[in-house]
Amino acid sequence: MSLKIAMIGAGSIGFTRRLMADLLTVPEFADTTFAFTDINERNLDMVTQLARRDIKANRLPAKVIATTNRRRAVADSDYVICMIRCGGLEAFQTDIDIPLKYGVDQCVGDTICAGGIMYAQRGIAALLEFCKDIREVAKPGALFLNYSNPMAMLTWACNKYGGVRTVGLCHGVQGAQWQIADCVTHWARREGLIGPEESVHRKEIAFVFSGINHQTWCLQAQWRQYDLIPMLYDLFTSHPTYPTTEKVRIDVLKRFGYYSTESNGHLSEYVPWYRKRLDEIPRWIDLSSWINGETGGYLRVCTEGRNWFETDFPNWLKAEPPRFTPESRSEEHGSYIIEALETGRTYRGHFNVPNTGIITNLPEGCIVESLGFVDRNGIHMAHIGDLPLACAATCSASVNVQRMGMEAAVHGDVMLLKQAMLHDPLVGAVCDPEEVWQMTDEMLVAQAQWLPQYAEEIPKAKARLEEAERSGTRVKTMEGFTGMARLQTRSVEEMQQQAEEARRNAQAADKGKMTKNA
Repeated sequence: MSLKIAMIGAGSIGFTRRLMADLLTVPEFADTTFAFTDINERNLDMVTQLARRDIKANRLPAKVIATTNRRRAVADSDYVICMIRCGGLEAFQTDIDIPLKYGVDQCVGDTICAGGIMYAQRGIAALLEFCKDIREVAKPGALFLNYSNPMAMLTWACNKYGGVRTVGLCHGVQGAQWQIADCVTHWARREGLIGPEESVHRKEIAFVFSGINHQTWCLQAQWRQYDLIPMLYDLFTSHPTYPTTEKVRIDVLKRFGYYSTESNGHLSEYVPWYRKRLDEIPRWIDLSSWINGETGGYLRVCTEGRNWFETDFPNWLKAEPPRFTPESRSEEHGSYIIEALETGRTYRGHFNVPNTGIITNLPEGCIVESLGFVDRNGIHMAHIGDLPLACAATCSASVNVQRMGMEAAVHGDVMLLKQAMLHDPLVGAVCDPEEVWQMTDEMLVAQAQWLPQYAEEIPKAKARLEEAERSGTRVKTMEGFTGMARLQTRSVEEMQQQAEEARRNAQAADKGKMTKNA
């Protein structure tokens, strides 16, 4: 079969080649046409060179076309994959640094919290334009697969206002399953249930996760005859490293009785309990890996990866091309969904879709991440019913922020944007209302170039900030504060001392696996 798959944001170092390689491990997809598009022509050209070299080395008839004309790339596509970071690292820097002045210390800042809410304002404006192109020039019924964050808000806007069937994809559940499998491995070895060299694979455990993106809950986990749910707290606390690296997640597990994705750093900024008092943040985090809670950690590793790629690119071209084999295929959902829809081979995974009675104690229409099955007839989501009450309460707080943030982005509504910030669990725990109002105005002004829907409102925000300065009513901020656990972004020269680790960081789709030295 001959497919055309458009990739928007194809200048992404990790995702583009990874997803293309995954798809080309499927024999039926050998002659796929990949349409790469990006607004950054230099990044697009570098990734395209590598992708074409990879295809040639694997002796496949697939081809890559590359263009900065997004509409041309989307035209006649069967599938469209989105992996953009709207505003790039420049906007991301303001997502982290401006809230820090108000005491909001984020590790990632791309889901909710101040950074995630502003990230949605930029991304939704862009993705609704993508949806327009898909409606008008892609093949009828083309499926939009979104990898971009903030996953829930973007996917919600596309389904509600974009007029395009959109599924959000994330590897967080797979990562969580591997972590539980690792705990089971250590326990099973101690108990003599497996040999000292044996390991438990995540696919040996019957899992059901459900919730919202980055806040999914492990509701079922069965290994052999063992129900792991009541055992998880003991399994995690007896693990050799997790009591140090996953303090937040273990504490939530202790108090809720259920294990939550995402990582320690992610989870710490979605709830009001672990980062609200700056002097207590170090108690909850670990700096052996950025994802355990480092201030601005994701920004740092992304910046290092981009700088390294641009400097080291000639060596990438000289390196041995990867082989497209079933063994090399990643666990990213995208290729398996397309394979299932096109060939009928059933795939089981966890996907982000509108809630149509899937989780009965979360709002209808919000984006839930839950168990589903894919075959030639489509994507079929399992009915979960009610989440445990504490899990539902935590998800509901995030959903309310997501709804306000999404609607604000669609309509350019500054008041609703500020109310989303006000109701965010961590922002609300740290800031008073006037601080929230001022911080939001400051972020709007700083990010003006990526916020077309706020074109009329941003001059007013700037005027409010200037008037507060003149009148002496501007709230005091922590100028120069860089965070409670900020590590310095390494220069290319510093990374050169560990070149192989730097290269792995640059090409990783899942940067959660990167340590502070890689």
